[in-house]
Amino acid sequence: MGLTRALYLEDSYLRECEAAVVKVIEGKKVVLDQTIFYPGGGGQPHDTGKLIRGEEIFNVTYVSKVGDEILHEVNRDGLVAGDRVRCVVDWDRRYKLMRSHTAAHLFASLVCNETGALVTGNQIEEDKVRFDFSLEQMDRETIMRCVEKSNELFRQDIPVIWYELPREEAMKIPGTVKMAKALPPEIPKLRIVEIVGVDKQADGGTHVKNLREVGQIRLIKIESKGRLHKRVYFAVE
Repeated sequence: MGLTRALYLEDSYLRECEAAVVKVIEGKKVVLDQTIFYPGGGGQPHDTGKLIRGEEIFNVTYVSKVGDEILHEVNRDGLVAGDRVRCVVDWDRRYKLMRSHTAAHLFASLVCNETGALVTGNQIEEDKVRFDFSLEQMDRETIMRCVEKSNELFRQDIPVIWYELPREEAMKIPGTVKMAKALPPEIPKLRIVEIVGVDKQADGGTHVKNLREVGQIRLIKIESKGRLHKRVYFAVE
């Protein structure tokens, strides 16, 4: 059915947009011609919000990407192909996740640079961020140093930008891929998120435009889950 235009990649700050219903699957899974709803991925959860048709509200409870289509799962039947709807994202939740996602990029880059670790897993939630690192030794002093350095950078006026690069060129950038045993999909161009002067990573999520927007992070705990599996939790405040 063609590509769903991902407006969230063009402007992460869009809170509303107009869209046309392209098709409806099983009554409640709605495909739109364009969307501001992030479908989840890279540790960042999917968005929630509303699709509004006239005076009728359909709550968006789940969003996923299947091929080129983004499926918006709503709480009830009623939408049909050809409908015009207004998309409204739950902005407070999205903005917290954007701040957390940018914080995650910075913190992980500092830990990886400091220790030589690779990221083996991560999950961003509204109240905390979890990172798993492939590392034999992880002492609290090192992690606290990375937390403090992160917070120092979050107080500075440092832009966060995103752009596309040809895959071959992007893969030459040191640290573009920080996930262990992970490579970006076989596509000709990769979206790069750059914390200017600090870090560059291939990424398809939403971010704030400046480190000042993040706030500060607070270490929650460090766990050893195995010889080469260390886990860190922190909160964005």
